Amino acid sequence: MDAMEQIYLEHAKTVYGFLLSRTHDPDLAEELTQETFFQAVRGIDKFQGNSSISTWLCAIAKNLWREHLRKQAKENTILNAEGVPPPIMEGGSTPKWDDLEVLKAVHRLNDPMREVMYLRLSSNLTFGQIGEILGKSENWARVTYYRGKEKIVEEVNHE
Repeated sequence: MDAMEQIYLEHAKTVYGFLLSRTHDPDLAEELTQETFFQAVRGIDKFQGNSSISTWLCAIAKNLWREHLRKQAKENTILNAEGVPPPIMEGGSTPKWDDLEVLKAVHRLNDPMREVMYLRLSSNLTFGQIGEILGKSENWARVTYYRGKEKIVEEVNHE
């Protein structure tokens, strides 16, 4: 049990950031983080060591998030997440990545590009880690991130 506690101390922030980037709800992200570690304890014998612990935990978290969305869809409580287009930025300035309008533009991206952007911007994961979590190569993650970044810059500056 001490080993699991150490794993929690080392990886809880990463898992929480990963989930917060999807949920946009700190309480839900915290709840799913706790459930992730609970599931990890129950399924520790399934961990084969083919990936890093953080990748394995984020995969569990991703599955829990998807399960949560499926339950919400069944209850018809998911709201339209399309958002409204960002207002025109004055002076055509380069957007800042923590700007609300930029975050809205990220949210409008299609998966998996949106997922790559969230993982990189919110969780500060490496492209290798992102590729591992999503079952793709490091190069794929890098290219997807830069294409997403170009789309966002173009959209925010165009608007």
